[in-house]
Amino acid sequence: MGRCPECGEWNTLVETVVEAPSSTGASTAAPIQAHTKPLSLSDIKFQADEHLPVPMEELSRVLGGGIVPGSVTLVSGDPGIGKSTLLLQLAAMLCEDSARVLYVSGEESVQQVHMRARRLGITSPQLYLSSETSLEQITAQIEDLRPVMAVVDSVQAIHIEGLASSAGSVSQVRECASALVRQAKSLGVAIFIVGHVTKAGSIAGPRVLEHVVDTVLYLEGERFHSYRLLRSAKNRFGSTDEVGVFEMREDGMVQVLNPSEVFLAERLGQATGSAIAITMEGTRPILVEVQALVSPSNVAYPRRTGNGVDANRLLLLAAVLTKRAGLRLADQDIFVNVVGGLRVREPAIDLAVAMAMASGFYGRPLHDDLAVFGEVGLAGELRSVGQVERRLREAAKLGFGRVLMPRIRDDRALRKGGVQTIMVRTLVEAIDAALQQ
Repeated sequence: MGRCPECGEWNTLVETVVEAPSSTGASTAAPIQAHTKPLSLSDIKFQADEHLPVPMEELSRVLGGGIVPGSVTLVSGDPGIGKSTLLLQLAAMLCEDSARVLYVSGEESVQQVHMRARRLGITSPQLYLSSETSLEQITAQIEDLRPVMAVVDSVQAIHIEGLASSAGSVSQVRECASALVRQAKSLGVAIFIVGHVTKAGSIAGPRVLEHVVDTVLYLEGERFHSYRLLRSAKNRFGSTDEVGVFEMREDGMVQVLNPSEVFLAERLGQATGSAIAITMEGTRPILVEVQALVSPSNVAYPRRTGNGVDANRLLLLAAVLTKRAGLRLADQDIFVNVVGGLRVREPAIDLAVAMAMASGFYGRPLHDDLAVFGEVGLAGELRSVGQVERRLREAAKLGFGRVLMPRIRDDRALRKGGVQTIMVRTLVEAIDAALQQ
């Protein structure tokens, strides 16, 4: 059974082997070991584990400044998104410093991995390839080779021979991950584990898989777009707010150092239903184009479709525009898209989505040199967001002369931004200030 009959969730049943009690009546419990003595904080010697440098700046930022020896990182994402390609490139980067790296693939042969390495231009003799699905053999190879980093692709493909269940089951994934974590801590080897995802987008397997590892990374993006975003969902050695932007090319993953220019490269001037949003991905401001198409509906229930924005947030903004700003959207189909396949989660994109919808409804474009950010409340008021100074600097760097934003009390960040700020309090004031007359 893959589904629990009680809660209805999938992959929550765990196999438990119950051993029969001994017929001799003797105790089979393991002998009690001597208890460990707690240490005072002042008695513990601090050993600073220096990060292994990663030449790729986008990847190093998400990892927290580099790779920590003895850490275990789980990399997950949709099939074909580029997980194996990115980790193979990372392995080649570490080999440039004459460090040995082991790449274990449980889903491909060494010839197939070698073909990918040749396509990426990787020819380092310090990169060792292995095609193995037995965890005992994998741990033995790590023990013998003692690499600085090992990649296991994927945890759902390997198994422990002592367990009766098949590879990919809850018990196999749990025990394999725990064994790899123990070996990483004991040998000081950084291990990267590739994990599959379910149809819902979560990591396949038990939840303990995410708990035992040190870092959880998600590689996301649209398969039909070339851009990929690497997000950190858990990181014991750095921030979880950082994001890395990459572009998938024939020669592998290429980091995008200035994603704002990329996402605005094909922008069409004087277009209705288009607004430039200043969003924050971690500590980095990114300018993206938000497009909205508002057209009369020919069905009883008008459609509300959002790509790159939260669907519930789109419904909320449409209701606020109808109730507070007087836009008659009840009989209009609304389609909203964030250009480039980027998925924005922060509420600062609310004002840009609302301005794009208002522009599409009235058929009037926004000013070409105007960028927008701010959160929209249910009463039609605009609420301030954080990192104002960084948002304004990024807009000025890309040539935007004006920024439409909520009114704030502290104007010290405005003097350092370098652009003209238009501060408004309500959604109605924002529409009047943004749309060209």
